[in-house]
Amino acid sequence: MPASTAEFTANGRSYRPPARPLAVVCLDGSADEYLDAALARGHMPRLATWLAAGAFRTMARGALPSFTNVNNASIVTGAPPSVHGISGNFFLDPQSGDAVMMNSARYLRAGTIPAAAARSGRAVAIVTAKEKLRDILSSRLDGIAISSEKARDARRETHGIDDVERLVGAPTPEIYSAEASLWVLRAGVALLAAGRADFLYLSLTDFVQHKFAPEDAGALEFFAAIDHELGRLVDLGCVVGATADHGMNAKQMADGSPHVIWLETLLRDEVHPEIRVILPITDPYVVHHGALGSLAVVHLPDAALVPRVARRLLELDGVTEVHDRETAARKLELPADRIGDLVVLAGRDVVLGRSPEHHDLRAVMTGLRSHGGRYEEMVPLFLSESLRADFVPRAAGDPRNFDVFDYTLNGAQR
Repeated sequence: MPASTAEFTANGRSYRPPARPLAVVCLDGSADEYLDAALARGHMPRLATWLAAGAFRTMARGALPSFTNVNNASIVTGAPPSVHGISGNFFLDPQSGDAVMMNSARYLRAGTIPAAAARSGRAVAIVTAKEKLRDILSSRLDGIAISSEKARDARRETHGIDDVERLVGAPTPEIYSAEASLWVLRAGVALLAAGRADFLYLSLTDFVQHKFAPEDAGALEFFAAIDHELGRLVDLGCVVGATADHGMNAKQMADGSPHVIWLETLLRDEVHPEIRVILPITDPYVVHHGALGSLAVVHLPDAALVPRVARRLLELDGVTEVHDRETAARKLELPADRIGDLVVLAGRDVVLGRSPEHHDLRAVMTGLRSHGGRYEEMVPLFLSESLRADFVPRAAGDPRNFDVFDYTLNGAQR
């Protein structure tokens, strides 16, 4: 049966899906340099073939902070954080005063494109590597939602499907592995081939990109495997659109040790002992990054301290931007009630931390690759097909990574 072409809307945008299966893929942590390196060395022949035939590829601007929860929420809603409300992986809840993970759908303030597609008649499946994302991505979804991290725990009553290990033909993978991402893509292929879904959102994990630079053998092999699985989706008649949630950069000194500014230590010593620094990169996967990223928020005990603290932070080598709450909400498109009194961004090779005793750096002492700031904001966006003529002017403007569903459903040539 052809897939439903019924038009649907989500957060002010209309979507007109093709009568074909489609997949939108979030290549977690994939700066454009990873694609360039793999293509140049012949490791992505399927993507190379599509591009040679006129398939669309561009750079797109992601949402800030350039972290996983923020950008995955933006991609599935087609909107910035100011609309959907997810301001990080971790935040200071203004109601409770507690610092908590922002990995529950109760924090989401907007409906999702997959949920709207399901209501319109599409058979929707969401497969994510990280279990922390599953609840947000599947908000109000009548469909399948599983993670490779907890695949063996999937049940029809709670996940829309059971026995997924048998369907995929592979056991639940270790989350700190390339296989955690490849399992996601293979699950998408299996669901499509079995007729269980015709509308996929597949979100990978960035373990490989945290570990390997674009030219490293581990990265090249990983992107070769991604290319193979994307090709399998296309072979099944799927329109594929792909982007990334954020890029990735080395954040280290010449000796390989992390290049860290300990914000909370400095501000408590120099300004006030009750200043709190929240690191929105914080999540359960600390082996990736040691909870060190290039954006932090600062909560002050007295708003009168804002000018003084902002001036001091801007004096620090490695700090590139400091915005008060109102400015950050406006310029960075953030929800004002879920950020600090100040939002701080760091340079390309710098991360922001609280204090040495708050971070276990054993896993990153010989090399830290991380993200979160401006220098990981630009990411690739590509389709398996060419772009309609009326979309070309838009693509020449300021495309966003959270436009990927729009490009895939409305913009791909049919």
